[in-house]
Amino acid sequence: MRNARLLALPLLIALAPLISGQAAVPAGLPLDSGPAGRADATAHIVASILAYSRWPSPPAPVRLCVIGPADHADNFARLALPQAGAQRGLRIQRRDIGPTAPAIAGACDAVYIGKLPLPAMRLVTAAARGQAIVTIAENDPECRSEAMFCLIHAPTALSFRINLDAVSRSTVRIDPRVLRISRGY
Repeated sequence: MRNARLLALPLLIALAPLISGQAAVPAGLPLDSGPAGRADATAHIVASILAYSRWPSPPAPVRLCVIGPADHADNFARLALPQAGAQRGLRIQRRDIGPTAPAIAGACDAVYIGKLPLPAMRLVTAAARGQAIVTIAENDPECRSEAMFCLIHAPTALSFRINLDAVSRSTVRIDPRVLRISRGY
């Protein structure tokens, strides 16, 4: 009986915000002031997500495609991604592709979706569905784009949400610790 209670404890902790009527608050990365601080934090979060992703065949380097105009993708190529990735043997190569390029399979291992209308974002995520592609939306805090990860830009912190349905449809496996971070536990 005691073991059953111990096993139920993580479930109760996870459900506590739902039971109390409050939404879980994702863990946030504090932001330095200005656009450069947001770009640094965004690069760090994206690098961390990619570092905890496992592709069926490990890409070397990870081809990160940026689709559409992105407000916070300036530092992908030079700052946080190579440093964070190097700690786990991950190399990342940024590619900019047009918003109407649905042929991401075979060209991208991860997609960072910038400012696009919702129908265009859904076309990108639909093209990635069932593929070994991690999808991250910059400007979709409610995850309506059906991306695997949706960034949440608050005034003083950056966090993200995970779309479990999108994760389950991908052939990329995400370390469960990322789920806990996104929920703030």
